[in-house]
Amino acid sequence: MEPMTLREILDVVGGRMLGEFDDLDRPIARVETDSRTIHEGSLFIPLSGERFDGHAYINAALEGGAAGCFTQRERESYLPGKFYIKVPNTTRALRDLAKHYKSKFPIPVVAITGSVGKTTTKDMVAAVLGEKYKVLKTEGNLNNDIGVPMTLLRLNREHELAVLELGMNHAGEIDYLSDLVEPDVALITNIGDSHIEFFGSREKILEAKSEIFHHAKANCLAILNGDDPLLRSLAPLPFQTVWCGMGEDCEYRATGVHSDGGSHMLCEARTPRMSCPVEIPALGEHMVYPTLMALAVGEHFGLTQKEMVDGVLHFAPTKMRMNILHRGDNITILNDTYNANPQSMRAAVEVLASTKAQRKVAVLGDMFELGPLAPVLHAGVGEYLGKSGIQCLVTVGELSRHIADAARQSGVEEVYCCPDKDNARQVLPQVIQPNTTVLVKASRGMAFEELVEYLKSITKPE
Repeated sequence: MEPMTLREILDVVGGRMLGEFDDLDRPIARVETDSRTIHEGSLFIPLSGERFDGHAYINAALEGGAAGCFTQRERESYLPGKFYIKVPNTTRALRDLAKHYKSKFPIPVVAITGSVGKTTTKDMVAAVLGEKYKVLKTEGNLNNDIGVPMTLLRLNREHELAVLELGMNHAGEIDYLSDLVEPDVALITNIGDSHIEFFGSREKILEAKSEIFHHAKANCLAILNGDDPLLRSLAPLPFQTVWCGMGEDCEYRATGVHSDGGSHMLCEARTPRMSCPVEIPALGEHMVYPTLMALAVGEHFGLTQKEMVDGVLHFAPTKMRMNILHRGDNITILNDTYNANPQSMRAAVEVLASTKAQRKVAVLGDMFELGPLAPVLHAGVGEYLGKSGIQCLVTVGELSRHIADAARQSGVEEVYCCPDKDNARQVLPQVIQPNTTVLVKASRGMAFEELVEYLKSITKPE
């Protein structure tokens, strides 16, 4: 972050100084929201939610080195030499500060939303653009009303493009973020069942995701999944629109998609400007969508064929997003534990099924935020397992028993239904054998990375 004075910050957020500090020319070059990792001279912003209130940590942040803070209320006392800026709402003040700061950097913004694959697409687009430009991208999936402004506050004069992920679980959230980032290019990866508990239907999810266009630039480029029927229903949009997929009417199309049997997908990519083989360093047919979208973004910003093909090869997935861990005895762990929904579950099972392992084991847990549709959507994953030829299933959690029941009925040979991870730890040593590939996946709240660590502990290093 490049420095801003307190005078500028006060004006941007409509704040009022509290206490005796009066040096309005004091420069601030860092904003932080976590009192546990404070850096010297930073501005601490205490955030409040249903279950927490960052105001309780103001003194800890200031004593830890922060130069000052925002606050929504008067303080009983003020530490000497520290500034306090009173604002009506600290989250809104963070957003206003980030929007003002972004205005200092007139660079194009690529914004990405969708039900599945946002983070993977963001990483792929950034990898491709990074072959030619200095790119700011969302770290991990810091894609909400806190993560997006904090990402923008990392901008500096070296950056030439920004690639930002926009997430949501309620209507209006993408509109809020779109107003903040004002996309020059807007991508929607797909429309699925994620957060359907809060919307009731995919059509309502489509409406919420389409909020990305509410504050897009007038000459915005829309890049959409051409194989998604709900997204197709958006046409025509008041923006230049290109479609990506495997359908014949997609401007960016993949044909001949296949796996090398190890760690890469291969395809022929056809775009309005080129046709060439592309090697994708990840598994799963679904990987063609982030790749094609990245090619569309790359061509829009003038990259050469070589730059784009090299950029795809330099793609690296975010941690716990289908990370491939090779172990001894030809055992492979597919760590896809960051999150899960019905669409991503099927895609992950497809990856497992496509491997050349003699034995294929799926360790699956509950998927959250599916509301009354949860039982049938979990059962659908179980049916898919049977059709995919997976030999062994271990489920963990109350909801995932519906996966287990449907998998048994669909012909999966071995099914173990565990109430919790402790019980799963007793089962896993029995099912992991030499020449096995094991997929581990569940919603974030299940913390399935703990089972990945356990699997590493009971297998030998490669």
